[in-house]
Amino acid sequence: MTIDEREVKRKQRILEYAKESGNISKTCRHFGIPRSLYYVWRNAYRRHGEIGLKRKKPVPKSHPNQTPDEIVEKILYLRHKYHLGQSRIMWYMARYHQMRVSDATIYRILKRYGVSRLPGKVGRRKVHTKRYNKRVPGHHIQMDVKFLIFKDKQGKKFKRYQYTAIDDATRIRALKVYKRHTQKNAIDFVNYVIDKFPFRIQQIRTDRGHEFQAGFHWHVEDLGIRHAYIKARTPQLNGKVERSHRSDQEEFYQLLSYKNDVDLTKKLAEWEQFYNFARPHGAHHGGTPYESLRDKLL
Repeated sequence: MTIDEREVKRKQRILEYAKESGNISKTCRHFGIPRSLYYVWRNAYRRHGEIGLKRKKPVPKSHPNQTPDEIVEKILYLRHKYHLGQSRIMWYMARYHQMRVSDATIYRILKRYGVSRLPGKVGRRKVHTKRYNKRVPGHHIQMDVKFLIFKDKQGKKFKRYQYTAIDDATRIRALKVYKRHTQKNAIDFVNYVIDKFPFRIQQIRTDRGHEFQAGFHWHVEDLGIRHAYIKARTPQLNGKVERSHRSDQEEFYQLLSYKNDVDLTKKLAEWEQFYNFARPHGAHHGGTPYESLRDKLL
């Protein structure tokens, strides 16, 4: 018989003695226990039987370091709604809700609720690729096109094309949507980028798509900007613009209900503004692209 079993038997004998004698005070004096403890045992036995008489580890009713329910709800909302990782959730909580929560605490909450893993598979970089960061704003601009597919009111699919440019050093971006995927639109977009970016552009890197061929190439060169092509079938060499397209999909387009091109252009401009001035960025440890630009210019 174990110690716990002996303890249960002892408590049962005390309860039986009190029942037979009909005098609780006498029973407590005989066994040397307080009346309050006797009533605790009796009530536990009536509710749960022998299990109620087993010794339990003392557990406080409240934990002073427990994360408040309000914070837990916001963490789970950001995870389910935007599929944010624990670090970005931490930055969002601090920047927009003035709630300081460590990434370790966020991870434990996500694990407790069974959402510690994001949906989908994460691809692996090829061995020959190498991460890098330019230090001078404008030294290296990556440019690419994201294909968009929408449905009209009749359910018919149609395409739009998001032209994207991102500065390697600061991650400042310029976005614009076109109906057609042409060199003419690529030339119009590069002019838009030059007017949009608050620094001089030295080089633009693109893939070898038809929209970036001779007409686009010589237009850029005539502007005094070097145009370089990445190696064929290596989109990872333009990895920053490719990664930004994934952010567009997860944080913008999956929440968007297409109405018309005017509404799309307006909302994309708002997203561009938010991305550049307000969205916490992993490369800047929670800072924004324009905060990074400010720090580099100081």
